[in-house]
Amino acid sequence: MSSSTSLFGRAGSRYSSLSPIGKRKFWGFLTLLFAAVLLHDLQPGAYVFAQTESGEQVEAGSADDSDHDHHDGEHAEGEHDAAHGDSHGGAGGDDHGGGHANPVAPVLAGIVVILFFAKIGGDLCERVGMPAVLGELTVGIIIGNLDSLVGINVLHFMEPPASGAHPDGFDPGAILYILAEIGVVLLLFEVGLESTVGEMMKVGVSSAIVAILGVVAPIALGYGVGMLFFDGWEVPLFLGATLCATSVGITARVLKDIGRSQDTESQIILGAAVIDDVLGLIVLAVVSGAIAAASAAGPPPTDANATLAEGGEAASVAVIDDASEHGATSLEWQIVQIVLLAIGFLGGALLLGNLNFPGAVFNYASSLRGHGLLVTFALVICFLFAFLANYMGLATIVGAFAAGLILERVQYEELETKEAVELEEAIRPLTAIFVPIFFVEMGMQVDLMSFLDSSVWGLATLLIIAAVIGKQICSLGVREPGLNKLSVGLGMIPRGEVGLIFANEGRKLVSHGESVIDTSTYASVVVMVMVTTVVTPPLLKWSMGKAEETGDLPPDEAPPRIG
Repeated sequence: MSSSTSLFGRAGSRYSSLSPIGKRKFWGFLTLLFAAVLLHDLQPGAYVFAQTESGEQVEAGSADDSDHDHHDGEHAEGEHDAAHGDSHGGAGGDDHGGGHANPVAPVLAGIVVILFFAKIGGDLCERVGMPAVLGELTVGIIIGNLDSLVGINVLHFMEPPASGAHPDGFDPGAILYILAEIGVVLLLFEVGLESTVGEMMKVGVSSAIVAILGVVAPIALGYGVGMLFFDGWEVPLFLGATLCATSVGITARVLKDIGRSQDTESQIILGAAVIDDVLGLIVLAVVSGAIAAASAAGPPPTDANATLAEGGEAASVAVIDDASEHGATSLEWQIVQIVLLAIGFLGGALLLGNLNFPGAVFNYASSLRGHGLLVTFALVICFLFAFLANYMGLATIVGAFAAGLILERVQYEELETKEAVELEEAIRPLTAIFVPIFFVEMGMQVDLMSFLDSSVWGLATLLIIAAVIGKQICSLGVREPGLNKLSVGLGMIPRGEVGLIFANEGRKLVSHGESVIDTSTYASVVVMVMVTTVVTPPLLKWSMGKAEETGDLPPDEAPPRIG
């Protein structure tokens, strides 16, 4: 006993003598050891979901546990009862089987893997001056391609469901994907919170023109690039919509780091990015709706003459022409309806904001007792708007952004004072958990084997060129003389998380039975997003620094008025 006490005493003394860096390394080593043990336990077949006759999926353990718990496995009802008993830790199964039978276990394991390695990847990127989102995306790419890279498939249970698939029961990959979708809703809500309607009205003429050009030019260039690789208009148009996105967060952080966030160019960039977010979401809603409407209308008639009956050729051709004309007219009308619906939804949200609907909700919340009322009722508004947007045929992220946009501090200031926390700070722990899950999931959907196809690299290269040129065109909207237009254009280049969100929406869209953004196209879009995100910080620092050295942007002078 004394020897063991002495051993623990020496160990404690040794730990106390470690420097802060040494202690961090110690706990990091223990965490990695725990992760290694966890991965070793999650061998292929450790989590297998058995389909019962009732359609419910229950998780079984290893083959030995299955034999022990389910006996001969011949009776579906008996299997269900045994699995049900195990999942509740009943006496019918041993401890090992009962632990593995809990369907939540693999989901928890997936969350552990995602969050742990996402934070490591984000830290490594931030250490070299890159956005954390790149590290999270890279981690997802590695996890999703472990099998093809090193022949390890222990994380196969984390794979997201195929596009358009609707898995039944407790599919860990599907549940993680749902958590990722919640993450992107929270992300857009947070982006909306950082913008206000008042800011949109004050950005000035230059910011408005820059934003409009920054949407129109990339869409046109992206559509042209897409027409070189794809038949039809659906995929090229969605590629153009993806290029119109701008990640203001990346540019804002660079400008803050170099101490130039108050320059006129910076104000134009940030103001334009706010309008660009709104226009981009409207474009996304319109393009997605148009593709869905075209898919619902069915493919155009082909080889019609081969099926015409003898003697009725002229009449049949007339009928087909009339049907085609009617279909085109119907599609055009549906597109008009979608445009009106998207604008109407955002307009309705702004109207509710002006009518102080959020203020009424928060005033009621202030009368309640309990903790966390501020963030709870903020999320109630966020999720309500996201649901209503989806109900009206729009993307949930449109509703989440609108919810954040209409929230003003004056509406919930009383609750902030009561709980001694700002809403942005209160919601940050949630986004710190759910948003990395989204980016890792986006990376997991990248198939590295698709890069063996040279056309993927060709499409990615042209998309990068179009992305850069399109945002440089928008800098022509700067009206004030003597400003650094190059910096404005460079500041609008990064697609970042917004480009990934658009690409994710494209993977959900199905046109004539196929995903609009297939695996190869998605890989090309991810390359474009990563490149534009990586090159922007150094280019923007160089451009702003060069302008200061040449005297074009005296830092001591007050910036001229925008507009």
